Amino acid sequence: MAFDLPTLRIASYAILVLFSFILFCLTIARLAYTNHLPRGDPLNRGRDFYDPDIVELLVTTMLSMAWGVYVIRTIYRRVDNNLVSTFRGELVGLFVVWMFWIVGSAIATSFWGNLGFCQEFSACRILSAIVAFSWLCWISVTFNFAVSLTFILANNALLEPLHGQWVPQ
Repeated sequence: MAFDLPTLRIASYAILVLFSFILFCLTIARLAYTNHLPRGDPLNRGRDFYDPDIVELLVTTMLSMAWGVYVIRTIYRRVDNNLVSTFRGELVGLFVVWMFWIVGSAIATSFWGNLGFCQEFSACRILSAIVAFSWLCWISVTFNFAVSLTFILANNALLEPLHGQWVPQ
């Protein structure tokens, strides 16, 4: 059975989109909770608020989902002439997304890395899931970056179409 790189890349970007969607739903749940605190809630003395890191992760998830769908479409349809259609463009896009994920994941971990004491509350379970899925998204972006970089270096393909299916001359 031959190794099929485009299929691997489509699957890894699909995993990124799936994890980003799950985190998108979790951040929406967190925003809904903090923006509509029940009367008498001890969090923030019962006053509504929002976490800046949750907003950053929300924006990052939307960016990742859009980027993942764009790259999946480009690979699947073998698009050669879009705005970002070379491996160089993919690396630049992945680096930008990677930076968003590393910052968001690190801040989330520093704020909510140890919530074992309050796991009986749904708000703490949501925060723990947010931290976990933010790191899973970062890992999948790192994996996509490594696969693309390895392919570029092995085939001298920096300026080739990012779908990776061309005939060298």
